[in-house]
Amino acid sequence: MTLLGTGIGWRPEIADAVERMPGIDWVEAVAENICPGHLPESLLRLRERGVTVVPHGVSLGLGGADRPDAERLTALAERAEALGSPLVTEHIAFVRAGGPLTATPRLEAGHLLPVPRTRDALDVLCENVRIAQESLPVPLAVENIAALIAWPGEEMTEGQFLYELADRTGVRLLIDVANLHTNHVNRGEDPAKALAELPLEAIAYVHVAGGFERDGVWHDSHAHPVPRPVLDILTDLTSRVAPPGVLLERDENFPEPAELERELEAIREAVQAGARQRGAQEGESAPEAAATGADGESERSAVAGDAARQRLGVTQAALLSALVAGTPVPEGFDRVRLGVQARALAAKRADVVAKLAPELPLILGTGYRAAFVTYAQGHPMRGGYRQDALDFAERLLLGGQLAEGRARRELRRWWLDRSGPAPRPLSRLGRVGQVGRSLIGR
Repeated sequence: MTLLGTGIGWRPEIADAVERMPGIDWVEAVAENICPGHLPESLLRLRERGVTVVPHGVSLGLGGADRPDAERLTALAERAEALGSPLVTEHIAFVRAGGPLTATPRLEAGHLLPVPRTRDALDVLCENVRIAQESLPVPLAVENIAALIAWPGEEMTEGQFLYELADRTGVRLLIDVANLHTNHVNRGEDPAKALAELPLEAIAYVHVAGGFERDGVWHDSHAHPVPRPVLDILTDLTSRVAPPGVLLERDENFPEPAELERELEAIREAVQAGARQRGAQEGESAPEAAATGADGESERSAVAGDAARQRLGVTQAALLSALVAGTPVPEGFDRVRLGVQARALAAKRADVVAKLAPELPLILGTGYRAAFVTYAQGHPMRGGYRQDALDFAERLLLGGQLAEGRARRELRRWWLDRSGPAPRPLSRLGRVGQVGRSLIGR
């Protein structure tokens, strides 16, 4: 297993600072934000210095009912090869649902959503992981995610679910201690119990990140300082095992480099505290291995049946539709928590669209965010974030929410410049001959 050391998430906004930071052994870069043929100069310089770079995928959706998309797997493999990475990582999550499997519209979450800890979901996930492993040139590690909501009728704890996944597939685990804290606050799950049930020898590395609490709900923001409870969970983990690597994640609201360096030092201290506890326990009898929660599960079939995929697909599509399309909440879910999750998804879409299309917040001013969140709660994303930006602008122009004036003229011009020469579908804009007049004339 590759020894990584102490690392930080590489982001373009802090690229220069990361290059100058002392004691950085490796970095992790979001795979989807990297073009293999045009690697950022900063990453190339880091590689030349011997700093390991690991691509971290966010869109594969290994926990979804469908088998992994071959093009996405190829793209992830290309990034691993271009960066000379010793491994690649992804998430135990679903990010889309619906489609031919369930004969329902295809929906995109634009975010990582939790899979139910059931036998069906585990069978599907195991097969999807095996497919990914066979397509990648380096080992795969998968990450536990944070969740605002819990699935009804779950059959395993998180620790048991991860243990069986690793046992049946041999996949490595990326353990996010911040996500364990999130699930402790939001779902009442004991981080120590989860750690006790994990196959510690399967850990590839560890994530550490910050967040904030609002109205009793912990939001895994990656935009706030790492809190003490997360560092305490890290110490607990490192008192049980020496992880090959530990990495600080920060995705936005970047502080001064000195503050990031202080957070890295706090992480090192938490790791060292756990190592001292582990050393003090040397010579004691080793604890018994955690139970998997079911006899003979490691001998289950390597292939998930179509029936299991369809059952999982129906439940995931119903949940995602409630979150992004305003359909009724499926039975057994907490309606309040589902509402919190739906608003969080809409807010995330607003933030990402603002980054990809920064002209929109400039054109709409302080009204951008409220307008986009209102739009997002009733209009699912249908083709990625760039298409989402176009659809949002089109909705404002056609829906009459934006009064005539400078903002409307600039938005109309922006939309026309980016919508391309192809006519919009008739079902959305009416007759082709009216398209230009309907937008330009307003």
